Amino acid sequence: MIERTTDRRPWILVGLLWVAFFLNYADRQVAFSILPALQRDLHFTGVQLGFVGTVFIWVYSLSMPVAGRLADLLPKAALVIGSLALWSAAMLGTGSSDSVGSFLGWRGAMGVTEAMYFPAAVALIASYHSAAARSRALALHQSAQLVGGAVGGWFGGWMADNIGWQAGYRLLSWTGIAYAGVLYLALRWMPKPAAVEQEAVKPGSPMELFRSLPMNLLLASFFFHCGVLWMIYAWLPHHIYTRYGLSMTQSGLIGSLYLQASSLVGILLGGYLGDRLRARPMTVCVGLMLCSPFAYGVFAAQSLEITIACAIGYGLTAGLVMANIFASGYEFAGVANFGFAAGMLNSMGGLAGGAAILMAGYYRDTLGIPVMMLFGAGMTMVCAGTLAAVVRRRG
Repeated sequence: MIERTTDRRPWILVGLLWVAFFLNYADRQVAFSILPALQRDLHFTGVQLGFVGTVFIWVYSLSMPVAGRLADLLPKAALVIGSLALWSAAMLGTGSSDSVGSFLGWRGAMGVTEAMYFPAAVALIASYHSAAARSRALALHQSAQLVGGAVGGWFGGWMADNIGWQAGYRLLSWTGIAYAGVLYLALRWMPKPAAVEQEAVKPGSPMELFRSLPMNLLLASFFFHCGVLWMIYAWLPHHIYTRYGLSMTQSGLIGSLYLQASSLVGILLGGYLGDRLRARPMTVCVGLMLCSPFAYGVFAAQSLEITIACAIGYGLTAGLVMANIFASGYEFAGVANFGFAAGMLNSMGGLAGGAAILMAGYYRDTLGIPVMMLFGAGMTMVCAGTLAAVVRRRG
């Protein structure tokens, strides 16, 4: 049974960090909606436009292990607040860019400063919530990623059309800086519940993480899962446009709406199941095994209706993974190394996603995306099956 508690302060913390994570994803996403304006105003080439995404995701991913280690060594609340203030300052610099080099340089700075947030935030949430509520808390926080990405995509286009992208960046920057102040006051004066695990726990050695077979299998599973995930995110609208002859507006809507909405439902459901069943690693394995065939079906389907059905199925089942992946990392790594574990998981996901997007573009006209998806989905299932066997054997 799920434990009941009258202490709402851990959930207030989730709400406060939900807003910060929402801003994190909205701020990074606006750039993808202003690409035509960047071509017009800063004379970006097509290749340079591609680097708008690649520079950010690879710098972000490579910074994650360091950010995770810092989350184990330094006060987590300070890292969260500092990250929010610093990436908001980087947004201000991005809005002042007058060349391709300066814009991409500030995108890289955003990658470093936004990377500081996630490991510290999830470690802070995990330390405030007992095992009975940890999956739900992390899943609720994770839902801000979906909402922030959607709102950021819309706001980027709106600001480019109505107030100019530079002014839009300044508005987002000052919003983030102001909220950093709010978050500082809230975390400064919010007393810790008695059940909170003490942050004075001595940090462990990062090498302990790599000596854990379940943790390594979790990292491998997440690597292949995120490669599949990002191929869907990046190429599904284009696939719908070319295969079914819809407009770009229709393709973009269908390619994101069903997937994101079902993912949100899946994340919230996964958080509940992870806490209810008290079997988070096995819930991750089941989610990985179930979502992989749907991933292949998204691109192999012969009709739009089946494509949509597979996208919905993928979102629902992948949500089980996203809701419990970091809570599983907490179980494998423990409190002393959880920041580093969260950073490594996010790093593996980002590196796999960036590589998969580029490879799908390169091999799309030769091997084809369905073949690449079959490979990625197959490797995900192999890793998930092996992890499930190890977890079951260890009890």
